[in-house]
Order: sequence, then structure tokens, then C-alpha cells
Amino acid sequence: MKNSTFWKVFAAPTAIAVLTLAGLFAALLGDGAWDALSWLAMGISTAVSLKGLLTRKKLS
Repeated sequence: MKNSTFWKVFAAPTAIAVLTLAGLFAALLGDGAWDALSWLAMGISTAVSLKGLLTRKKLS
């Protein structure tokens, strides 16, 4: 049986999408702690995405 590469490829983007959706949903729920949770979730997903975009792997 061949190993599936589906989750190897799509695990990180799926996690970023879920974190972003959780942050957007938290922003809609209310103020105070919900805002802090929203900022945290959206900030983490943005930082991870930017790190992935800015990090280059050297091909040799």
C-alpha cells in the first residue's frame, strides 16, 4: 500500500485556515476576551503564513 501524501501537503494550510476561521468567528462573538482571542488566532495564522512565504529552502 502506498503512503498518502495528502496530509503531508495539506496539513499546515488546513491548520492555518481553521485558526483563521476561529479568529474571525471569535471577532463576531463579542468584546473583551473574544477580541483578545481573535487577535491571537489571526496573529498566529498571519505569522505562520509569513514565515512560510519568507523562508526559502536552498535546492541543491
